[in-house]
Amino acid sequence: EVQLVESGGGLVQPGGSLRLSCTASGFPFSTSVMGWLRRTPGKGLEWVSKIAPNGDNTYTEDSVKGRFTASRDNAKKTLYLQLNSLKSEDTAMYFCTHVITQIRGQGTQVTVSS
Repeated sequence: EVQLVESGGGLVQPGGSLRLSCTASGFPFSTSVMGWLRRTPGKGLEWVSKIAPNGDNTYTEDSVKGRFTASRDNAKKTLYLQLNSLKSEDTAMYFCTHVITQIRGQGTQVTVSS
């Protein structure tokens, strides 16, 4: 059974940073394409980034390019998303996602507000 558990969200001021983590189990993480989705009230569900098994970022949403970076530690079965220079429009629930099956975790809330 695929299990994905996110952590690291919270309340941060504009311009601040957060690092999201996702621990995975129940599938071969090291050979899986992984990604981060987010859900916002205005845009619904959208891909933020996708990362190949070797760590290459294969997709980054235009509005977060240069600010967000996905990475992974296959030995720890953990996916990360570094969020820098946060803006109010980045406020969303962020989901760690197994790309092929679209299975995602319960999400972690990021709120950017002064």
